[in-house]
Amino acid sequence: MTSATTTLLRSETRLAAREPASVFWIMIFPTALLLILGAVPSFREPGAELGGQRPVDVYVSVAVTLSIIMAAIFAMPSVVTTYRERGILRRLRTTPVHPGSLILAQVVVHGAAVLVSAILVVTVGRVALDVPLPQSVPWYLLVSLLTATATFAMGAAITAVSPTTRIAQALSMVVAFPAMFTAGLWLPVQAMQGWLHTIVVATPLGAGSEALNDALLGRAPELVDIAVMLGWTAVLALLAVRTFRWE
Repeated sequence: MTSATTTLLRSETRLAAREPASVFWIMIFPTALLLILGAVPSFREPGAELGGQRPVDVYVSVAVTLSIIMAAIFAMPSVVTTYRERGILRRLRTTPVHPGSLILAQVVVHGAAVLVSAILVVTVGRVALDVPLPQSVPWYLLVSLLTATATFAMGAAITAVSPTTRIAQALSMVVAFPAMFTAGLWLPVQAMQGWLHTIVVATPLGAGSEALNDALLGRAPELVDIAVMLGWTAVLALLAVRTFRWE
C-alpha cells in the first residue's frame, strides 16, 4: 500500500468517526436491538419451528447481517456519491491516489466498523443473553466475509447507478428493507416455510443467514448457500464496474 493510499485511509477513518449517526447505526444499533429482543421472554424460549433454538440465538446472526446492511447499503453509497457530486473523485485523478483507492478505503473503513459491531454483538449475546458462541468459528468467519462481500457489492452497484446523493439514498431505502427481510429481521429465515423460504434463500442475505446459522450450530454451510452468495457478488460487482462514473 502506497503512502498516499495509507494517508487517504487514515483520512477516511477520521471522517467516518466524525459521523455519529453512522457509528450508531452500524456499531451500536444491532447490539441494542439484540438486547431489546432478548428482554422479551418468548425470545428466550426454545421454538420447535427453529429446531429447538431460541429466537434470540438466531437473532445474533441477524444482528451481524443488520450491521453489514447499515454499512454497505446505507452508509457507503451516500458517502461516495457525495464525493462524486462535490467533484472530489474528479480531482483525485490529478493526484497520486487513484479514485479507486477511495472506494477501497471506504470498504475497509466500513468493513472495520462491521467487524467491531459483530464482535460486540457476539460478546453481548454470550454474556448478557447466554447465546452459545459459534461452534464452527472458521466457517462463521468465512460466511460472515462472504455475506459482507455480497452486500458491499450491492452497495457498490447502488453507488454506481446513482448520479446524485439523493438518488443513492432513495435506492438504499428501496433495497435495504427487502434485504433486512431476507436476512430474517422480521421473521427468522429458519422459521420460513415453502415458497417463501425458497425465494429468500436465493438472495445473498437469505443464503448468508442460513449459512451463519449452520456455522453457529457447528455444521458446514450448504454449498448452494455459498454458491448463491458468490454468484450475487460476481453479478453485482460486474454491474458496479461497468456502470460506475467518476463524475
